[in-house]
Amino acid sequence: MKNKSSLKALSALANENRLQIMQWISDPLPHFPPQSDGDLVNDGVCVGSIATKIGLSQPTVTKHMGILADAGLVTHKKLKNWVFYKPDHTAINQSLANISELLK
Repeated sequence: MKNKSSLKALSALANENRLQIMQWISDPLPHFPPQSDGDLVNDGVCVGSIATKIGLSQPTVTKHMGILADAGLVTHKKLKNWVFYKPDHTAINQSLANISELLK
């Protein structure tokens, strides 16, 4: 199973847009303006803010975020009508450890 989860993480991050989004949401304060709903750090970044910053449609960003979530790299929460995403640092660290172990 470690191989499969590692492959999913690598595959998710192999896309230039998803990698850029992960970089931004990993350190959201310098990359996104304050949100009216949801704290950037505690709740995550609204999908609409991500879409605006990256210049893609909201449905496209939602699809990208779904791939990252399926790979276990992000978590999401719904507040009011919005979905907020933030990195799952525990899962990211585990994926990195699994990849490192596979390559030894």
